[in-house]
Order: sequence, then C-alpha cells, then structure tokens
Amino acid sequence: MTLQADVHITAGRFELDVALAVEPGRTVAVIGPNGAGKTTLLRALAGLAPLDAGRVALDGRVLDEPASGVFVAPEHRPVSVVFHDQLLFPHLNAVDNVAFGLRARGVRRARARAVAREWLGRVQLGGREAAFPAELSGGQAQRVALARALAVEPSLLLLDEPLAALDARVRTDVRRELRAHLAEFSGVRIIVTHDPVDAAALADDVVVLEHGRITQRGTPPEIAARPRSAWVAHLVGTNLLRGTARGGSIELDGGGALAAADRPEGNGRVVAVVAPRAIALHRERPAGTPRNVWGVVVRNLEAGIDDVRVQLDGPPDLVAAVTPQAVRELEIRPGSRLWAAVKATEIDVFDD
Repeated sequence: MTLQADVHITAGRFELDVALAVEPGRTVAVIGPNGAGKTTLLRALAGLAPLDAGRVALDGRVLDEPASGVFVAPEHRPVSVVFHDQLLFPHLNAVDNVAFGLRARGVRRARARAVAREWLGRVQLGGREAAFPAELSGGQAQRVALARALAVEPSLLLLDEPLAALDARVRTDVRRELRAHLAEFSGVRIIVTHDPVDAAALADDVVVLEHGRITQRGTPPEIAARPRSAWVAHLVGTNLLRGTARGGSIELDGGGALAAADRPEGNGRVVAVVAPRAIALHRERPAGTPRNVWGVVVRNLEAGIDDVRVQLDGPPDLVAAVTPQAVRELEIRPGSRLWAAVKATEIDVFDD
C-alpha cells in the first residue's frame, strides 16, 4: 500500500500545505513545534478533517479529493488511529475495546473477541481481557489502543503522540514493543511526535513540519547531521548559523563572520552547523590555531547529565557544552564576558 497525499487545509489564518508520499513498510515520523499542523495532517489522512484542496490516495484508491467530489468517510477508510490519550471506551473491557473495530466492520462477535484476545496476548496483556480502562495503567491502556488499531488489519496506521502520556520508564518498554509491532506491520505507518528519541527509534524517515509547511525531510541521521531550521537545530542539540559565502568566509545573517575549512564552492547562501562541544570558552582571547574567535556574554547555564550547556550572546549567538570543571575554573555565570573559539575544521557547511 502506497500513500500519496497532497493536503491543503485552511483554518482561520493557519494554512496547512503538505505533499507526502510513503511507501509500504516504511515508518515516517512527523515532527515539529506546537501549532505546526502535525495533528491536523493526521486528521486529514484519517478523514476527520476534510481537505479544502488536494488529494489523498491509498494504493491508488482516492479517499479525499474536493475537485472531483470524492470523500470517503473515516469509518470506511482502511485506516487506524492510535491517539495519545487512547480514547478507549470506558464502559467496555479490554477485549471488547479491541474487538470494537472488528464488530463495526461486520465481524461476528465470537470471532471478533477471539481475534481481540489474540492481540491482547501479542501486546503482553494476556490475562487482562476483562479489565476496564480505569483498571489499567497508562502503558497497559496504550497497548490496548495499539491492539485495537492493528486488529482490523489497516492499510494505513496513524499514531498521534503514542508515547507522550507515559512516564519515562514505561515509555521505554512500550517504545521497544511498538517498534517490534511496526516491523511486522506491512502497511504504511505515520507517527506524529515531538520527541526526537521516538523519531530516531521508530522511524525510517523523518518529515519536519513548521508553520504548516515541510521544511526538511530525510532519515533520522540526515536530519540530525544537517538541520535546516533553528527549531531542528535546537531539537538535536546543535548550533545552526545561516549566512552568505563570499570569498573565503561566511558573512552571518545575525552579524559576524565565520571561516570553515570545507564549504561549498563559490558564493551564495549557506548553512553552517557547529556542535556545542566544538566550542571552547576562554577568559582571555586565545592565541594559536582557531580561526573563529568571538567575544560573547553568558546568557544562561543549563546543567545536563555529563556537561553544562552555556547559552552565549554574540554575535553570533551560540550554545556551548562544557564540563562542570570548566564552569568552576572559568567562573562562568550569567553575565560573564568570555571568548568563544571554534576551529574551522569543526564546522560543517552546506548550501541553503
């Protein structure tokens, strides 16, 4: 099953304009900031938000196309949705929640409940068939929701922040189980998430959605290595600097200049990526090999697991990652005036 979607939806001042193509057996993670249109895109694919223009087709079958007057209702689409808050029926036990979709498709009760029991076993909930949603933990409820979605054998599986409501320990277990189930699912699967760990662990491809438009797409390593927007750079924990290459240097948009050892030939718009750990901080202007040295002021400090991220006001504005020992030795605190240095060989540059 191949998904071809050209989604155009307008809601007030917000416009969603997304073209998406997904091959069978691929998992695509849609990531982006709040208000980017991620959930609206999922609702459009499910038929819960009709298109204003465009087309959604699954394996050649048109599900929504305003120009031709075609619209297939959600209940008649071969699509299943797993919502972040499960949306289980509180008056039905686990087995009947899972069987609900099958029953809605005309499967006899005995057969539907037999398939539901099988799926509950597959999601590690054997023995909990009679439990009602209020009696289940968050992780168990999400497993029931996943089983309900998969039991109807959809061609397209949509997951809206499926792990967001779980605590960290449970999320790790459910993520591992979800990855295994997705690997066995032969259809198209799309996951909306704000968590880069979920995207990296579950997805074959990543689509970045910002302000209703796709700003970047690629594999998780490609997205992390070459972020195309400030939001993505912040997400993956790196610095992104835009500018114009002229001669042997890059004039940065926010002021200042940059020298890189390896950059695209010629002049033009470029993006430079600088890892926080590549930035060295000094009390005095350093002498020696670094070709990039700037005077900076410390805006804030944020302690991590094994380093401290130091937000620096330039230009250019940067985030450096240093050891706790360096913070103590350099007496780094908000308002401190320091020098930041980056070797030209530590900067990745590509065409914008």
